[in-house]
Amino acid sequence: MSVAGLTSHQAAELLKQAGPNLLPEEKPLPQWRKLWGELTHFFALMLWCAAGLAFLADMPQLGVAIIVVVIVNGVFAHIQQERAQHAAAKLRGLLPADVRVRREGHFLTVHASELVPADVVLLTAGDRVPADVKLISAAACAVDESMLTGESDPVPKATGDSAWGGTFLINGDAEAEVTATGARTRLAGIAALTTGAASPPTPLSSELRRIVRVVASVALAIAALFFLVSLLVGIQWRDSFLFAIGVAVALVPEGLLPTVTLSLAMGAQRMASRNALVRNLEAVETLGSTTFICTDKTGTLTQNRMNAVEVFTPEGSVRILGEGYSPEATVQGEAAVSAAKVALAARAASQGRAELHHGQWRASGDPMEAAIDVLARRLTGTESAGKPPSRRLAFDPVRRRESAIVGDELFCKGAPEAVLPLCEKLPGPLKGQVQLMASRGLRVIAVARRRLDGPADAWSSHPAEDLECRLELLGLIGLHDPPRPDAGDVIRDARRAGLKLGMITGDHPATAAAIAREIGLMGVPECVVEGADLPEDEQMLGALLDRDGVVVSRVSPEQKLRVAKALQARGHVVAMTGDGVNDGPALREADIGVAMGLSGTDVAREAADLVLLDDHFGTIVAAIEQGRATYSNIHRFLTYHLTDNVAELTPFVVWALSGGQFPLALGVLQILALDIGTDLLPALALGAEQPGKRVLTRPPERRHLMDRQLMVRVFCVLGPIEAAIEMAAFSAVLFGGGWSRGEPVGPELLMAASGAAFAAVVLGQLANAFACRSATVPPWRLGWSTNRLLVWAVLVELAVLAACLYIPQIAALLGQAPPPASGLILAGLAVPAVLAADWAYKGIRSHWGRM
Repeated sequence: MSVAGLTSHQAAELLKQAGPNLLPEEKPLPQWRKLWGELTHFFALMLWCAAGLAFLADMPQLGVAIIVVVIVNGVFAHIQQERAQHAAAKLRGLLPADVRVRREGHFLTVHASELVPADVVLLTAGDRVPADVKLISAAACAVDESMLTGESDPVPKATGDSAWGGTFLINGDAEAEVTATGARTRLAGIAALTTGAASPPTPLSSELRRIVRVVASVALAIAALFFLVSLLVGIQWRDSFLFAIGVAVALVPEGLLPTVTLSLAMGAQRMASRNALVRNLEAVETLGSTTFICTDKTGTLTQNRMNAVEVFTPEGSVRILGEGYSPEATVQGEAAVSAAKVALAARAASQGRAELHHGQWRASGDPMEAAIDVLARRLTGTESAGKPPSRRLAFDPVRRRESAIVGDELFCKGAPEAVLPLCEKLPGPLKGQVQLMASRGLRVIAVARRRLDGPADAWSSHPAEDLECRLELLGLIGLHDPPRPDAGDVIRDARRAGLKLGMITGDHPATAAAIAREIGLMGVPECVVEGADLPEDEQMLGALLDRDGVVVSRVSPEQKLRVAKALQARGHVVAMTGDGVNDGPALREADIGVAMGLSGTDVAREAADLVLLDDHFGTIVAAIEQGRATYSNIHRFLTYHLTDNVAELTPFVVWALSGGQFPLALGVLQILALDIGTDLLPALALGAEQPGKRVLTRPPERRHLMDRQLMVRVFCVLGPIEAAIEMAAFSAVLFGGGWSRGEPVGPELLMAASGAAFAAVVLGQLANAFACRSATVPPWRLGWSTNRLLVWAVLVELAVLAACLYIPQIAALLGQAPPPASGLILAGLAVPAVLAADWAYKGIRSHWGRM
């Protein structure tokens, strides 16, 4: 039996005493500990060792410079990690956290943090239990306690049992009294034991770390090789060591990981601004690789504004002309009395209601049940829901129906194929009527009743199969959920993006097919299959589903899971939408699980990677667009980083190939200055690049980060051009100053030539930053100022170049000097040379792509 619950005054007083219903926040790791971690990871330790060896080799300037690089990179990475964590905290705050509570004798919706002990809450299948509770009434309840116990099997719950905060009600309905909130819950005690447990690395971060470790290992191997070569050509070990350190530093991309983290965090924030909440940062990148979207119908492609528009009874049909949840409407038809009986019976078996909020009628609970409540009001003119039921038989996806016992009658509603076989007498044209209503895109609900013998208490423990039998059919209700106005446009955008689409729904096949045709989702030839008819063989199932515009109706949660696996076996990256309590396995199995933020259950949201805050299919496409943009941004600054590394390594390769006869164009300190002055800010600006106009007109991303296209562009085009201009400027100053091969180089001439090489690399990277904005379009077609962050980064880059060349103390520290005019002119040629080479490469790729 339900109770009246607390008054608002009592709840406010208890909230002051008990505090908000929030878990104690984990004590944050001190900032110095986080910073220390950024200064002691694999790459930092390698550089710390190099700095120590530099001091031992009596090279204090090199040691200090390496330490500065480690500290600068560590501080920068720390700042970006903090920004990413703050962004994630803000995004988590967007997740719905409401609960229905009985106060003043009726239910209202409050934030879960406002719950207090002795509150009475209403729980339905799919809800997260908001606090520790004791069940006052329970109808076919089962709770998933795996997060507390590790056991995956649901735990049945009856009246008087306890349920723990953080668990999920996966079946049934219940009213429960709150017994403990916040820090006093069982979940809080367990959370205290797990404080500080490290999260496992994400797949994307693991791949990035693998890439950088490989690059670092290669750098160390090449450095060791060059150390041996330098010793063999007669160079002293001190200079050989300096040479090896320069090679290692030139190849290690120290700033790559924090740049990627920032790019993912920015992508997640942009998705949030478009109503797509990313629960895992790596999902941002995975979205860009999505090839198949399995979408539900209700609320995603439609507006989830259920409206009962037709009632069929054996006495005739009634049409209702009205929109929304307002009780006012026009009723057409002579069987209004019979239709009213159908509506009242359906409302008795429902819990959702339409309520007036601030002058507007809104659904409270399930939108379909709210529409049934409105139908009853329109046909009877009364708001009373009648006598409360003594027992409920909650809906589940196996039975596909729901019942309630009121007095000595049982009222049942559900899918026609689940209710009609239980009825004793059926009108002749009934089955044809179900098909006719469904073919018009209506969701059809069958309503029936049964008179029970004896008192209601006598039926309190009978199983559902003993009660839901020998029913009397009352009629059919047809509900209309209008498609979203822009659904057709969004579907066309998705197909232009190379995505395949499938509708996976629990609705009647005729209903699903009608909506699919109306919005343009249905493929050609049409393929509509019921879940029960799906082939058992996984290969046959994959071949059947692997087509654009397939519609799978009357699908069960187990079949939905099979759909995801079958498409993945065909090589697809699958995005699967879901909102129900039983959608969790399919959402977890899919590469991207997408849950509904408005109408979805807590179970679905917990299992998903992406939560749609507006339940809109278009938001999925927008998220995929941003995912592709983020993936492209990672490619952009990875290309930028590696191109610079080629230019930095080239002087050492030339020196080694000449047997030490050709002077070294760049020193270790100059390379460190290049890493700080050129790579950092432009790479960040590339990570903030907005999605391009063509991002949704090309096929989905299905490449590795370091793919063939990137390697060719870096090591065959951009890197060699930048390195060639660098060495040309260096050689021109040397030979112009009178140097001949085999002769010693004067220190002033070498410093001026080295300054020219340094300027060439910086200017080449300036052009490279703009070239990397697109893999197909030259920068002048994008507009030079459309990425303002990049413009500011380049201006800072030029300022750093001027400081490194013309401030005597800095130039002397780096071992360079201002080059002569000829050297500057040659260095300046790096800008047009890099842009021209990039333009030619993109043109050739475009030409061969069309052939």
